[in-house]
Amino acid sequence: MSIAVIINPISGGARREAIAERASLAAALIEKHGERADVFITERAGHARELAKIAVGQGARLVIAWGGDGTINEVASALAFGPVPLGIIAAGSGNGLATELGVDRRPELAMARSIQATPKVMDVGELGGRLFVNVAGVGIDAHVAWQFNQAHNLGRGFAGYLRIAARALISYSPESYTITTEETRFTVRAVLVVFANGVQYGNGARIAPDARVDDGQLDLVVVEERSRVMTLCQTPRLFTGTMARVPGCSIRRMREATIVSVEPMIFHVDGEPIQGGTTLVARVHPDALRICVG
Repeated sequence: MSIAVIINPISGGARREAIAERASLAAALIEKHGERADVFITERAGHARELAKIAVGQGARLVIAWGGDGTINEVASALAFGPVPLGIIAAGSGNGLATELGVDRRPELAMARSIQATPKVMDVGELGGRLFVNVAGVGIDAHVAWQFNQAHNLGRGFAGYLRIAARALISYSPESYTITTEETRFTVRAVLVVFANGVQYGNGARIAPDARVDDGQLDLVVVEERSRVMTLCQTPRLFTGTMARVPGCSIRRMREATIVSVEPMIFHVDGEPIQGGTTLVARVHPDALRICVG
C-alpha cells in the first residue's frame, strides 16, 4: 500500500517552478514516515479527480490533496462513499475547509498529521448533481467564481478574486428564486443562496457561522436584496461571524432542498462554477467522506 499525493502546481498563484519542490518534499516526508509515496501532478481541470481514482485503484491507503478548494473538491468527490480517506495540504487562495478542519498551513506538519491521523467521517453536500465538501450555491458568489474562472482573467490568487468581487458588488443584478425545503417553500429575490457544509468561504469570510461538517445537515443561507447600499454596508459581517444579523438574511438547517429560477442558473461547488438549468436540487450525504487531518 502507498500514500498518494495529488499536487496542483499553480494553486494559490504558485510559480510553476515550484512543481519539483512540492513533489520532492511530498515524497521525502512520506518516506520519512516509512511509507511508499506516489506523487501525481495535475495538468488540467478535473485531472485531480481522475488521479484520485487511479490512486485508489492502485491500492493507496490515503490520498492527500495538495492545493486549493477546487483540488480538494475533485479529490474528495472521487473518494466519497469509499473507504480511502482524504488528507489535505492547503495551498489555495481561500482554504475555507482546511481552515475549519484545523489543517496546519505548514506542509511538513499537515503531511505528518495526515499520515498519523485516525480517519474520521464528515458529510458531503450535493448541488445540481455535483458533490461539494465546503460551500455551494447560486447568486453573486457563483457569478464571481464564473468571472474568475474565465480564460481572459489573468489576475489569479486572492487579490484577483477581490477585484472581481468588488466589481460584482456594484454591478450584479439579483435573480428571483423559489426555494422548497422539507419544512417550507418561499420565493425571494436574493443576492445569495448558499448551501453550507462548512463555515466559511475562506480567508475568514464566515457565511454560515454555526455550520458543522458532521451534523448530517446543510445550512441554507439566503440573503435577500433589500438595497445595494445595504448589501455593501453589511459585507463586513462576513468577517465577524454575524451574518444572521444582516437584514434580509435567513439561515435554516435542511437535508434536501429544491431551488427554481426562470432563467438557467450558474452555480458553484467549492468555488468551481458550473452552468446549470432552471431547477437545482441540493442534498446532504451524511458521513460520506473519511478524512485524515490530525
